[in-house]
Amino acid sequence: MSLNATVSALRPHIAFFGRRNAGKSSVVNAVTNQKLSVVSDTLGTTTDPVQKAMELLPLGPVVIIDTPGFDDEGALGEMRVARTREVLRKTDIAVLVVDGTVGLTGADEALLKELQNRRLPYIVVYNKSDLTTNTPPLQPHEIAVSALTGEGIGELKERLARLIKADNHEKPIVADLVKEGDAVILVIPIDESAPKGRIILPQQQVLRELLDHHCTVLCCQDTELKATLAKLSDKPALVITDSQAFKKVAADTPDDIPMTSFSILFARYKGNLDGLIRGANALKSLQNGDRVLISEGCTHHRQCGDIGTVKLPKWLKDYTNADLSCDFTQGGTFPDDLSSYKVIIHCGGCMLNEKEMQNRQRIAKSAGVPMVNYGIAIAAMNGILDRALQPVLK
Repeated sequence: MSLNATVSALRPHIAFFGRRNAGKSSVVNAVTNQKLSVVSDTLGTTTDPVQKAMELLPLGPVVIIDTPGFDDEGALGEMRVARTREVLRKTDIAVLVVDGTVGLTGADEALLKELQNRRLPYIVVYNKSDLTTNTPPLQPHEIAVSALTGEGIGELKERLARLIKADNHEKPIVADLVKEGDAVILVIPIDESAPKGRIILPQQQVLRELLDHHCTVLCCQDTELKATLAKLSDKPALVITDSQAFKKVAADTPDDIPMTSFSILFARYKGNLDGLIRGANALKSLQNGDRVLISEGCTHHRQCGDIGTVKLPKWLKDYTNADLSCDFTQGGTFPDDLSSYKVIIHCGGCMLNEKEMQNRQRIAKSAGVPMVNYGIAIAAMNGILDRALQPVLK
């Protein structure tokens, strides 16, 4: 996969924070050499997070995020600050932009403490160095710049690149589970909820990684799996299925052929797999009136037969024989208050970066609410969880 083709969920997310008029947007524009954000002397010009995936030298493929001022006021201001706090959940590297003519304020120090509590790598940028000679002695994590003249911007990018390199840890999605030359079958149902003319991101990523690993990859629908297996002279090393076809695929795949799902692979890749497995136990105890949160990380248009809003609620009702209340979230929306839920069922998170997936699990754990993902939940409800986990736990 070329660097330019790197999906946003796999790119380091660099977010710029600061008080209103500290010069966040000006610094963002200087770093990216683009007019990514609107710049104005008017307080609160940036009203929503601005996010863009791009290639920046010497940083490589990244996602740059400009945020509203975290000191915004009033009813609308509180909403903007809430959106800024949401960005913290997916931030890999934080840049705190401080007005160099003012220095660190109480609001800046409060955000710094939060970054430290979250153990986020960060840089403090004193902007407007062209307007002041009173910049305090700088610590190793601090730098003085001028977004207007470009002073210090190159050094800031170099420092960000070093932080990215230090924080970068490439992990395989599936390549460590198979050997070069192995045959792998990907089961990709094409039904009314499938996007027209393409396969979804986790399927693309798994396919590409297997090809890069010099495996032979066969793709079929669940209705053709039996025939596909019959055509092979040797058994495939692994069968990977879309979770919604788990029941049929398990029935059609001989017991001596390892089988799992895309969703389980991504649970291992991005989150706490052990915690999600434990969350499956909570499905057994659901009772009439219990609330369940079903959360998806992407913002696709809901189709007829949608897995999250249609199929999962039905399967839950069949499994628990209980009248449940299901709530649904999409994209970057994830509640801070989870106290009313008995369990959370989350998608595989292919559109979310690792940081955000782990933060969502942390929020759920802090609230004492079990969390499980689609693949693990569906396997558990079909009595095949042990089999589906065997390839990733061996």
